[in-house]
Amino acid sequence: MAPRLFLHPDNPPPRLIAQVVAVLDRGGLIAYPTDSGYALGWRLASQNAHERVIRLRGLDRRHNFTLVCRHLSEVGAYARMHDAAFRMVRSLTPGPYTFLLPAAAEVPRHLKQAKQRSVGVRIPDHRVALALVEALGEPLSSSSLILPDTDMAGWEVDDLYEHVKSGVDLFVDSGFCGNEPTTVIDLIDDTPKLVRQGKGEVPFA
Repeated sequence: MAPRLFLHPDNPPPRLIAQVVAVLDRGGLIAYPTDSGYALGWRLASQNAHERVIRLRGLDRRHNFTLVCRHLSEVGAYARMHDAAFRMVRSLTPGPYTFLLPAAAEVPRHLKQAKQRSVGVRIPDHRVALALVEALGEPLSSSSLILPDTDMAGWEVDDLYEHVKSGVDLFVDSGFCGNEPTTVIDLIDDTPKLVRQGKGEVPFA
């Protein structure tokens, strides 16, 4: 059973953030808070944790995984952006959006979408998530904590912990942060496409 670590949502203590990073450094898988609900997080190079996420969420190889980044320049280091894509990402971050973009060479192969060689990127508006990525020193591999064939509407943090405590190595609890996923926007081509309507408002018709 995964331990449950409580962190203040606005002022997470650096020593506790360091404990979370230590779990990630060992190749562990965490559940952590974002501005659009809880997510699963792991180190870029941890293929074992990556495979655990696939099993836990019942995903296939067509799924786009996400890199949680600290700032726009880090997004640019891991994904290729044309001018219009850059402007949209800049205008909507930090916030509850995931952008699908062509993956740069720095992205590990197992994180790239199998067909399009794309990757999701986001900059969340949540102090704990950003503190984790800052302490990690690189983007955090991430996937929304959505369980297959499960109605999660109305769940509190206690409910979520009970359902995932056997599947993760650490549950980072900062209280309720919503249960509506990010809005996903495809920016691979010149014309943006809405892939999933979530918490973020769509900036185009």
